[in-house]
Amino acid sequence: MVLCPEGAVAGVDVRGGAPGTRETDLLRPENLVQEIHAVLLAGGSAFGLDAAAGVMQFLEERGIGFDVQVTRVPIVCGAVLFDLAIGDSRIRPDRQMGYQACLHACAGPDVQGSVGAGAGATVGKIRGMAWAMKGGVGMDALETGSLKIGALVAVNCLGDVVDPDTGETLAGPRNGNEQPLADTETLMLRSSVGKTNLFSGNTTIGVVATNAVLTKAQAAKVASMAQDGYARTMRPAHSFVDGDTIFALSTGAVAADLNVVGFLAARVMERAVVSAVKNATSLCGVPAHADGAETGNAPDGNASSSASPHPRPG
Repeated sequence: MVLCPEGAVAGVDVRGGAPGTRETDLLRPENLVQEIHAVLLAGGSAFGLDAAAGVMQFLEERGIGFDVQVTRVPIVCGAVLFDLAIGDSRIRPDRQMGYQACLHACAGPDVQGSVGAGAGATVGKIRGMAWAMKGGVGMDALETGSLKIGALVAVNCLGDVVDPDTGETLAGPRNGNEQPLADTETLMLRSSVGKTNLFSGNTTIGVVATNAVLTKAQAAKVASMAQDGYARTMRPAHSFVDGDTIFALSTGAVAADLNVVGFLAARVMERAVVSAVKNATSLCGVPAHADGAETGNAPDGNASSSASPHPRPG
């Protein structure tokens, strides 16, 4: 949950063929609304968009929103990822969770890993959920002079997550028998004929926020450049049937070179992706990088469980 009570100029870049998003059309530069008041990242697939109603309620109670004379309408953008195979699929983000996420965003502290939108996130699913590993929520921030930029991401990709600084594969499809992690792109090449549903259950969603002065069009460009952070860390990224999405927010305090803002957005996003996987913990039988789960046999049975992970809002 990212709150912008004073309003923020925003742009969005949606890649992949199966996004689940809210209020992205109004971010087009030619459309009326110039500022938004919140960005919601949630699990639950399309069901998770219901949480935005709680965000609307939270902001309306505080008189925050676009002035339409008779009232103020909060502008809440959002995106969801598919995590219904983890825990009880009947329990997903709702209005009350959205409201609680706003309270948590105001009170802190920030948390990372298998929480919030990252509670049910997984990676390395090319061989099925029985061999997958945990994704999660990650954050990072950079500052150079008076320019500041930060990133928040929920990592739920099909393939491997790689640390671009070291080349280490942090998470991906497990092999068993104490073998190194399998390589997703290699497995895809071997099974590219006759497969029809390799990509179900993915999508990575994120936000970059900066104090740089940006127009709506420039914010969209920064979001587009931030997608390079996905490409550097997730292999593959932007598949046709996922919905990788990044929002960019500007508070408009510091004049800065758009090129610098863009490449820093990519850098801070890649660091946030790495942080998400390193901070993730195991859940519902799906192991994590932090557990030393790079190798080993698949768990017995399906990765789903009747127990709810009860994602913590935030």
